[in-house]
Amino acid sequence: MTTARSTASYARLCVVYAEQLAAQGVTASMLTHKWQAGDLIAPHSDLDIRVILDQTPGSWWEWNERLGTAHHQAVLLDPAHSRLLEHPPGFAFTVGELDRGHVSAAETSTWSLATGNAATLRRWQSRAQMMPWSRADERFYRGILDARIEGRYQLDKDSTDNVHHDLDAYRRHCIAWHYVAPCWFASAALATRTRCPGKTAALNQWHPGELEAVFEEVLRLSTTASDPGPSLTRLLRSAQATVDAVLRRTPPPAALPEESMAAAWTTTAGMLRVRVARWIYYLDPPPETATGYLIAREEKELRSARNTLTRLTDRTSGDDALLVKAMTGLLPPGPTTATTLRDLLALWSRHRSVVEDFLSTHST
Repeated sequence: MTTARSTASYARLCVVYAEQLAAQGVTASMLTHKWQAGDLIAPHSDLDIRVILDQTPGSWWEWNERLGTAHHQAVLLDPAHSRLLEHPPGFAFTVGELDRGHVSAAETSTWSLATGNAATLRRWQSRAQMMPWSRADERFYRGILDARIEGRYQLDKDSTDNVHHDLDAYRRHCIAWHYVAPCWFASAALATRTRCPGKTAALNQWHPGELEAVFEEVLRLSTTASDPGPSLTRLLRSAQATVDAVLRRTPPPAALPEESMAAAWTTTAGMLRVRVARWIYYLDPPPETATGYLIAREEKELRSARNTLTRLTDRTSGDDALLVKAMTGLLPPGPTTATTLRDLLALWSRHRSVVEDFLSTHST
């Protein structure tokens, strides 16, 4: 099964984004984005950037302020960017961390080059594919499933606030590509113990038994051009049937070795390194850009980081253990709102030395 996608707009968007970063003094060795070309479906898919640095900045806080400003300016260039550039980058890593294989192999495997050296990215991804399958992989892919199965996927949570036209088409896109395709991607990886590069690749390469025909039906319904077309209720029923079929092909969790302490630390630090930029942007977005739903999503990101730090507590000692404990205390549990994000910014600012130390430890 193949799907045709136009990606010229995303390629141009990568260049525009790099220009805005450079204008704010954010010098990146490489920019990547999550997912492959066939997974980015204009005008519905957003660009999820990762920033690769030659070395850690002198101040992560100041770097985040510049990153937040650059993202703000990029969104101001075009009203459509409020959707296409929905949020600031999701991770920041150093070249050294990737050279040492200290970044999640499952995460690295999904990257596509935005700007930088293609051969270097291929080397990192080749190493990621060769890494032994671990509990970190299980958590990565099962986390995708757990967020969607057993009724957890809710179409109304896929906000349309920044969608400027054809809301019906966007909702159909969400059902197929935010619900069914991610579940397929995760189940394919778990069933084959292969770190899939993207959703379309998983759909093309893994379709045992009845799954091919089932997904073809969902894809047809999600992209129909007829008016009014099949109802969203009908599409959701087909999507649920597909996910149920996929789950029947998904193996149960297995006993596996844990990922290295350095990899767990680095991947979590990489995510936390961009939080301040996100919070600044969410609290002061461009005019007519909605970020309330993105603020609410921060709860899941912070919970994931807190869970990893809790696991690290038993695997660290000395100064590392003290730093993990201190950083965990700066990730309070509970729902995230505009008020809690402002409080978090104030909390992190008061304990800036702890935050800076955690984000840079093990980076070289």
